[in-house]
Amino acid sequence: MDPNSSPSLTIPIVSTFASPFENSPKENDPKSLTRKPLSLWPGMYHSPVTNALWETRAKIFERLLDPPLDAPPQSELLTRTASQSRTTILYNFSTDYILREQYRDPWNEVRIGKLLEDLDALAGTISVKHCTDDDSTTRPLLLVTASVDKMVLKKPISVDVDLKMAGAVIWVGRSSIEIQLEVTQPTDGKTDGAESVALTANFIFVARDYKTGKAALVNRLSPETEKEKMLYEAAEARNQLRKRKRVVDRKEVENGEFNRLEALLGEGRIFCDMPALADRDSILLRDTRLENSLICQPQQRNIHGRIFGGFLMHRAFEVAFSTAYAFAGVMPCFLEVDHVDFLRPVDVGDFLRFKSCVLYTEHQNTDQPLINIEVVAHVTRPELRSSEVSNRFYFTFTIRPEAKAMNNTVRIRKVVPATEEEARRILERMDADSVNSV
Repeated sequence: MDPNSSPSLTIPIVSTFASPFENSPKENDPKSLTRKPLSLWPGMYHSPVTNALWETRAKIFERLLDPPLDAPPQSELLTRTASQSRTTILYNFSTDYILREQYRDPWNEVRIGKLLEDLDALAGTISVKHCTDDDSTTRPLLLVTASVDKMVLKKPISVDVDLKMAGAVIWVGRSSIEIQLEVTQPTDGKTDGAESVALTANFIFVARDYKTGKAALVNRLSPETEKEKMLYEAAEARNQLRKRKRVVDRKEVENGEFNRLEALLGEGRIFCDMPALADRDSILLRDTRLENSLICQPQQRNIHGRIFGGFLMHRAFEVAFSTAYAFAGVMPCFLEVDHVDFLRPVDVGDFLRFKSCVLYTEHQNTDQPLINIEVVAHVTRPELRSSEVSNRFYFTFTIRPEAKAMNNTVRIRKVVPATEEEARRILERMDADSVNSV
């Protein structure tokens, strides 16, 4: 080493996260044998709100982290009220600048993708509160996100104003639970009323027996107030509608759709066979596609050791936003999560591919054209030459008003299918959206 050179600088690096073993026995302590291995703790990627919710969930139902599988199942169902599961989260953005920076997007609004994680974590905590039987001798239920029925952004969410997220169980079936969440933010100092509601979301969870993996019965729900009764009836109607849709005679649907399919495919055939004569205000669905791939990491796992559903929604939102941006040519604005299906779990180490496209556009309101995006997540196993769909996500975007004001020549094209399979996907989504809007 040159004696005239300055001494080298060693910079120590320390974790910014608290250790999950902070209150656990030390390694040389005999009690350390009962300490859970690190692989059973949730990952360290998640937002502070998600982490806080999982800590709360662990306190409510601590044996979820290491369930006694040889214990008997819950023998008696309880009757719960919505107030017993109601949970509220407060984001002190106005005073906590670190929290504010964790959620800030480029437009000084809250990052929707990060909020999706928190919504999923809150819905999961609420489902645990409803399903616990207060009996430590029975094995707990495994509660997983089955779908997101609807999520609507009613107004932009500022990152400089305090935010509240609250929710409760509004309906239960035999083994399923519907949870409604509301995100509220004061408008012009007003904290009450419909104008403060920024986002609403409905999550559906299903209960599984931890040991057998089969559907398990959940505690009953007793609505108390008029609003709770109204929400229960509306959720029951949605559930019945979902059941009817599953038993519709497919042959009748196919016969009724023939003309619609032909109409959609007609323009697509012109693109394929006579591209020089195709409508310049239209574009083939396949030309709107984007794709993103990743290897699922341990830091993204939930308290069950699998990849957190909120993380999947976050990543799907990011690729959907990018797809809308590339398609529109100006900055998009998120409006809705139309539907999310959780079809199979995603594990640590899985090779996950997100495939996104614009399914169709709507031009009824020229100032706010709608861009409907589909994102399909595939778990791919190259060594087995297999690829399975794990999730389907449907998002709706429009154009940010300020972007349209700066570029008044923005043109949102009509999307047309080139294949019958694409045409069917478009029609199925259009029909589902029309049912959901009723």
